[in-house]
Amino acid sequence: SGTEDSPTVDQVNASFLKNMQEAGNQNYKLALRRADNDTLRALVDGKDWFENHSTSLLIEAYECFRNHLRDSGCDLDSVYRGICRLNVVEVTLDRHFDDPQLIFESMNSTGVDLSQSDLVRNYLLMELDEARQTQLYEDYWCKIEALFKASGDAFDSFLRDYIAFRRKSTQQTRSNHIYEEFKAFRQQDAEEPLETLLKDMTRIAQYYASFLGLAPAQPEGLSDAMSSMRKLATTQGPLVMRLYDIYEKEYLSEKDFVCAITLIESYILRRDVLGLSSRNYWTVFARVALDMESDLGSLRVSLARLQDNNRFPDDDEFRQSLKERNLYILRNCKHILEGLENRGQREPSPTQDFSIEHIMPQDISGIPEWRKMLGDDWEAVHGEWLHRLGNLTLTAYNSEYSNKPFEEKKTIKGGFDESAVRLNRYVAKRQEWTAKEIRERGDKLADHALKIWPHHEADQTQIHEAKIRELRDRSADLTSDDLEMGDDVRRLLSSIQEAVRELGNVMEIAENKSICCHGPGFFAELLPMSYYVRIILPLDFNEIDNPDALDVHDASGWKFVPNRVHTDCDLLIDIQREDEIAKAMPIIRQAFDRQDL
Repeated sequence: SGTEDSPTVDQVNASFLKNMQEAGNQNYKLALRRADNDTLRALVDGKDWFENHSTSLLIEAYECFRNHLRDSGCDLDSVYRGICRLNVVEVTLDRHFDDPQLIFESMNSTGVDLSQSDLVRNYLLMELDEARQTQLYEDYWCKIEALFKASGDAFDSFLRDYIAFRRKSTQQTRSNHIYEEFKAFRQQDAEEPLETLLKDMTRIAQYYASFLGLAPAQPEGLSDAMSSMRKLATTQGPLVMRLYDIYEKEYLSEKDFVCAITLIESYILRRDVLGLSSRNYWTVFARVALDMESDLGSLRVSLARLQDNNRFPDDDEFRQSLKERNLYILRNCKHILEGLENRGQREPSPTQDFSIEHIMPQDISGIPEWRKMLGDDWEAVHGEWLHRLGNLTLTAYNSEYSNKPFEEKKTIKGGFDESAVRLNRYVAKRQEWTAKEIRERGDKLADHALKIWPHHEADQTQIHEAKIRELRDRSADLTSDDLEMGDDVRRLLSSIQEAVRELGNVMEIAENKSICCHGPGFFAELLPMSYYVRIILPLDFNEIDNPDALDVHDASGWKFVPNRVHTDCDLLIDIQREDEIAKAMPIIRQAFDRQDL
């Protein structure tokens, strides 16, 4: 709709879009990444099939400009003149003196930051000749890009976890430092051929995309377990990479792989039910990946050896929390109910269409039938049992149930008596709904939950052996010779060590400023002081005989004991002379015989 002086279609093509005298790839003035290049060429060539690429940002931009240009008030000549005023900046580098990657990083820092993955791509490919760049990009890098295209930050997360996987590291890289860490990783393994690295990255990326749900599960039988685990967290990337790696090497069967993923889900869910922190999960899973060997049993052991704030909750505390806590406020409440409904069933219920229902309603103050059923203390019963597992279910009739009396909830259309939801079978058989029924149903559901989300069931012998291996490795790192102390104290410490070693198989570990003795359980800490050696034991003062014969202290009431490693141990024996060692040995033996294995 321009004037006679307006450019023709051929002129626009020749000026901006095509090299009219060239053919093939050289026919197009602009080439994009492979993922977008086909779409661009379809637009330039006016083909209809580009509409299949509706997720492409190119299509969104194209539609935006086309709509504006079609507007009756748009002056096409002005638009054309404006485009002609655009300048293209060409940067020419000296092959011998300029580092293209440094130039690229400098230019990037002045505008909108590229993703960490874009920086890594350029770092790996920029210095190659064009043919080699194209070959490696098309064979490997673009395949990885395609895997993570549907999720904006997934590629960067993959690179972060891949670095940890390859380095066997438990240190999580900050999101804005991934590129720098990748460069350091690459420089450390510079002898590895680039194609070998890219091939390995492509292999692991396929597994990582399966883990994130961006690609079909590999193997297919892993789909349900991986999906359930993924709903709870996505911080277990390094551990999932490790599991995939040993599965591919045929150290782990598909059945054991499914069990492994179920154990990870169980660990996360049990801790969530107990209200335990999830803050350090990435580090926890990275440590498990590093600690485990190449079989399911070693994963069980690694999970079993997580301690204190990172522990794997046992069956008793999991069952108790399931039954007694306010489960409704948990973000994973529906996940629990869905698992109880469908896990292991060949004909699962469509729980994605269901909502959580309180069988005893949240507001019964205006419902006399409920108050009468619950008794005179109905307010206390309602407050105690409302949000517990036994009173929660799933239904597609939440609005119909509302806060109706129990009998109506059972008998209305779609009520509990007609419900096909397995969770409602127990409810349909009850004539009333009081604390007794809620407790009974909660007990049954909690028992079922223990089977769905099992304990690690680690072999105690393997746990014991793993602990000994760790202690031996740690004892080889440092010895008492590495601790600072005077010559007299060193001689005294050496004599104490000789006496302690006669108790049996003792492993000595230098920690902080002490020597901690294990056999394999901890039983004594030897702390060199300025002119004596302090022995710290896991015993109570009132458990020992003849304390007056030695310089013995009960530190349970002390505010501070300098430099001790085992802060939970309060029995102290200060040895100043070698003749006191024999008097202390019966007490040390008492701790040795009672060590926690």
